[in-house]
Amino acid sequence: MLNCDISARKNEAISQGIGMMTQIYADRAQNSEIWDVEGNRYIDFSSGIAVLNTGHRHPKVIAAVKEQLDKFTHTCHQVLPYENYVRLAERLNAIVPGNFEKKTVFVSTGAEAVENAVKIARASTGRNAIIAFSGGFHGRTFMGMSLTGKVAPYKLGFGSMLNDIFHAPFPVPLHGVTVEDSLAAIETLFKADVDPSRVAAIILEPIQGEGGFYEAPPAFLEKLRELCDRHGILLIADEVQTGFARTGKMFAMNHHAVAADITTMAKSLAGGFPLAAVTGRKEIMDAPKPGGLGGTYGGNPLGIAAAHAVLDVIEDEQLCERANSLGKKLKQRLEKLRNAVPEMVDIRGPGFMNAVEFNDVKTGLPSAEFANAVRMNAQKQGLILLTCGVHGNVIRFLAPITIQDEVFNEALDILENAMQHASSEAGKK
Repeated sequence: MLNCDISARKNEAISQGIGMMTQIYADRAQNSEIWDVEGNRYIDFSSGIAVLNTGHRHPKVIAAVKEQLDKFTHTCHQVLPYENYVRLAERLNAIVPGNFEKKTVFVSTGAEAVENAVKIARASTGRNAIIAFSGGFHGRTFMGMSLTGKVAPYKLGFGSMLNDIFHAPFPVPLHGVTVEDSLAAIETLFKADVDPSRVAAIILEPIQGEGGFYEAPPAFLEKLRELCDRHGILLIADEVQTGFARTGKMFAMNHHAVAADITTMAKSLAGGFPLAAVTGRKEIMDAPKPGGLGGTYGGNPLGIAAAHAVLDVIEDEQLCERANSLGKKLKQRLEKLRNAVPEMVDIRGPGFMNAVEFNDVKTGLPSAEFANAVRMNAQKQGLILLTCGVHGNVIRFLAPITIQDEVFNEALDILENAMQHASSEAGKK
């Protein structure tokens, strides 16, 4: 079986709306390595877009799911509940940032978590409006699209977005947007577009994922918390991509002195199995009436079992500490390449949620072309990378935190070679 043959079948069978970064068809995987249908080996620095912080098929996760398979696979928790759903909610209530009593609900995807966070915020406050940020990504549902601060490809051709959604610029000093600029833009919204007494919540990613791995400055989150408290607005932290040890702490908000009222999470929560959650202040989470939240597959028993194992692995294998160690090594290696690769304009990210941004040397403008050249050069050598950013000029690094040291070192060698090759080719143009 060949990748190209499957790709031809894909073109006939699957909507082109499903964008694909590679035409490498996976056959098997273990920890940080994937083998395709042709037997080629790749090092995975994508983790299914931050889903596999504990790696492909971690033995403890697989064992937990197999044990659950022998009991039952589905009942719908709203019909016949099960204890491990309750116990996982208790664990999340204990570890999600915020020194207050919490409650949790489980759904299936990150977009669902965001949708439900907005529903809960509206039910709790009796208000409708939501403020989000440029560059933010919150899913592909209509609410998710409306909140997302990037048009292409997420909003193209899908018509009008939902009402009462407003956007402010996210503070990115590298691109000339300061904390003061962002806060001033929100105040302008209050004066020109929406009365703050109508705003139910402000939602943001503590570190933007698809938007380019830009970290919200501590001062910004502190001021945002003050603003929300002043106007009775809830603060929602979208931790779908940042959660579960990726940033060197369990959640990105653990890096800050303030807490969100509601936290959404998904991706690495269940180590590759579909599971998402919304955790928030007890009184806020209880605002919807019985039956207002939930879903047929929300909190599927297999995902719940996997999530328990993921939390155990993070603690037992000290993955927060390992994320900090791996990220430090990666950024040090990239720093050594600054002279050889002048296209690099920034290296960033806490823990192992790291990124490098590229500009064209001649124009000084963001260069998606260069970032893609690095990605393709690395792929040819067996390393899978992902690009991101509003301009597509950022490469984000999302390898499993459990990656073997020797495989990690091999990946860094490939990355260095790919970046130097891309820079050399760019210099010839």
